[in-house]
Amino acid sequence: VQLQASGGGLVQPGGSLRLSCAASGSIFSINAVYWYRQTPGKQRELVATIIRGGSTNYADSVKGRFTISRDNAKNTMYLQMNSLTPEDTAVYYCNAYGLGSGGADFGSWGQGTELTVSS
Repeated sequence: VQLQASGGGLVQPGGSLRLSCAASGSIFSINAVYWYRQTPGKQRELVATIIRGGSTNYADSVKGRFTISRDNAKNTMYLQMNSLTPEDTAVYYCNAYGLGSGGADFGSWGQGTELTVSS
């Protein structure tokens, strides 16, 4: 299973952006999706989680500003980011776990998409 992250770019402070993560391959179900972010010299930070039942969880730093969602029909996951600040500048990665069509579990990472928040 491959994940393709997209949607990053340059945004002004206070702006919004939506990241996408499209999953492809032999997928039976996607059970958990995570969005991480990383800046140079820092550890990768878990930003948002959504599990198969729809429960979500967010890092305190993004709570109330970011929303994780998924479109099961399209095998695509999203991270809506609002009220962006320069501290949100990072490379964002999606990560998903699930069950392949052949019955094997999978865990995959997207390639990362870069967000820069700057005026």
